[in-house]
Amino acid sequence: MKEADGDSALDRATEEALALFADQRRGTRSRAGAEDRFPDEGAQAPGRSGAGGAEPRRAGPAHDGQAPLAYFPFDEMPVGGGVVDGGRAMGTARAAQATRGPSVPAPAPAPAYDDFPFTGIDDTGADGIDDTGVVQNGKDRKRARDMTADDTPHAPRASHGATSWPAARAVAAAAGDALPAEDRALGDALGQVLAESLVALTDLPSFDTSAMDGWAVSGPGPWKLPPPGAQDVLAGRPGARPLRDGSAVRIATGAPVPPGATAVLRSEHGEVTVKGELLAARHVSHGQDIRPRGGECRQGDELVPAGTLVTPALLGLAAAVGYDELTVVRRPRVDVLVLGDELLREGLPEGGLIRDALGPMLGPWLRALGAEPGEALCLGDDEDALYEALAASTADVVVTTGGTASGPVDHVHPTLRRLGAELLVDGVAVRPGHPMLLARLGPGRHVVGLPGNPLAAVAGLLTLAEPLLCGLTGRVPGEPVRAVLAESVSGHPADTRLVPVSYDGAGRVRPLRFHGPAMLRGLAAADGMAVVPAGGAGRAAEVQVLGLP
Repeated sequence: MKEADGDSALDRATEEALALFADQRRGTRSRAGAEDRFPDEGAQAPGRSGAGGAEPRRAGPAHDGQAPLAYFPFDEMPVGGGVVDGGRAMGTARAAQATRGPSVPAPAPAPAYDDFPFTGIDDTGADGIDDTGVVQNGKDRKRARDMTADDTPHAPRASHGATSWPAARAVAAAAGDALPAEDRALGDALGQVLAESLVALTDLPSFDTSAMDGWAVSGPGPWKLPPPGAQDVLAGRPGARPLRDGSAVRIATGAPVPPGATAVLRSEHGEVTVKGELLAARHVSHGQDIRPRGGECRQGDELVPAGTLVTPALLGLAAAVGYDELTVVRRPRVDVLVLGDELLREGLPEGGLIRDALGPMLGPWLRALGAEPGEALCLGDDEDALYEALAASTADVVVTTGGTASGPVDHVHPTLRRLGAELLVDGVAVRPGHPMLLARLGPGRHVVGLPGNPLAAVAGLLTLAEPLLCGLTGRVPGEPVRAVLAESVSGHPADTRLVPVSYDGAGRVRPLRFHGPAMLRGLAAADGMAVVPAGGAGRAAEVQVLGLP
């Protein structure tokens, strides 16, 4: 076979491989039937003439040209067992060998998924599907970075047994009741949730107050002023003498308005004559620039309902109406367990070790969600240490990172079984972060298992930890925030996808680069995470946007 003929045959075989993989990815049967499967050893290979010199099969009309390539978003192109590099690398070395002939070397192994820009690999789930949507090959379900072109492509399956993303959020939100109430000083209540309504303890303002610097006047002008040296009415000095009709007195902002005063004339609107009379440069209406008692609220009014997050502004309002303490829902206590022998707590990565990015991030994130996290504890990949830490913890919630899949050092599932925990969510149909979990250790004690890759772990925080903590803190969920996409976003064929986005100044959100499961660069620049439905969302589509601390 000439080299040119071999290349042409390879191109034809590649097109057939693309067509087959596209059919498998869409979950449909191949139009060519059973004969379209990749050949076994010794079988007639596609692209090679059989008896009588018959022409090789071609893909049907639905798969002509570049249609299969257009289907794959760049950051989810099949790898290892699939097609990469524009379709030039075939899915199996056997098919390539049969096509090109014994004298032509097989194509080089497909590049690992991590070699593509702006993406990464998440932990492989218990169903053998990684966060690219590609089913992993072999019992140990190696990550795609370890796969080569010798692996047979598999059609991506739905996440069997995995909970849908909306259902997982709902389960987490309903998993725990609000914790007991406690009284906290105003300075310590920030970020907690009111366990009781905020009711006004007094009228606000509690007396008629001047809204401006100027003169308190009685009746129509001109007004007589007291002799020079007479005391002005100042804030914090009650007991001003009553004003008679036709008289005025200097007054400061916030000072109690003297009895008999009908208005406050602003300094810039009045003029004092040489005879000691006050003239108004414009009309003065009754009650002008006086804040009347009870104008904002009356004693006993409900100002804010229970379930409201305590913000700085709410603290100010509470202080204004007389509170020294607030009755709030107790903060959930959270223990953070960071798993992985490959993690460094300081210094530069070296010798195959990497820096722990989750330990420094999770504490502040959980605190922003209303929790009271302890210092992250690094355990490595030690099953007994994990068991002892979970068994000894008295926290309301334990958050673990890594070890939630089914690899040889993934100890979370076996340890939970050993502790008799109840799995509420075991895998979620979301990318990244599929192998996350939620379990109940006992009454009032929960475990949130996050994947080990940073962005996948954040997906777990937003999917399971945030709604769980929302329920434990008694917070009332707000309406979902929605925004329009400034450009299209590719999607997973079957699962929800969470993508870092930023607002573009026109009310739209734009997806960011560096959104692989192991990356934080995109998240660090993000304003939120867009919830992209299965199959993706086009430009101008409206999507839910999850807020970030």
